[in-house]
Amino acid sequence: MTCNGIWSKPLPSTINYQDPTTIQRVLHTGRNIAIVGLSGNTLRASHFVGYYAKRHGYRIFPVNPREDEVLGEPSFDSLTAIGDAVDIVNVFRDPSAVPAIATEAVAIGAKALWLQFGVISDEGAAIATEAGLDVVMDRCLKVEHARYVGRMHWVGLNTDVVTARRRTKR
Repeated sequence: MTCNGIWSKPLPSTINYQDPTTIQRVLHTGRNIAIVGLSGNTLRASHFVGYYAKRHGYRIFPVNPREDEVLGEPSFDSLTAIGDAVDIVNVFRDPSAVPAIATEAVAIGAKALWLQFGVISDEGAAIATEAGLDVVMDRCLKVEHARYVGRMHWVGLNTDVVTARRRTKR
């Protein structure tokens, strides 16, 4: 494929689900996050994202049948078992599980389906989109929150310091 004599690659399908406006809307309007695949193992990315989200005022619902409790919250076997309103369904599962998760997210009335880095499912995204859910794919909720809410720090916590100046000795 060429464009003005320059070779270019076709854009990946995930680009349709990485719109900054959609990401910001989901982050600013959602307060309750069901994290599918949230692990009790503190070394897992899902655990750190759940910890970060809880620390920043989101209510989290762990969804993992292998866990009884994660981050001080009871863990549920499925999205339908939660019983409370869920705004964002954040997925840390194999892409093959996403269509069923998307169907459950639609059934519980979630507002958004968020697929973490490497979780790419065009079928799951189509199910959610057709039902009117916002979809974010192949993006990390923690990274995007830090980017758009302005709390980026290497350990993921707010330092309350917003400056480009180096500290000087007095």
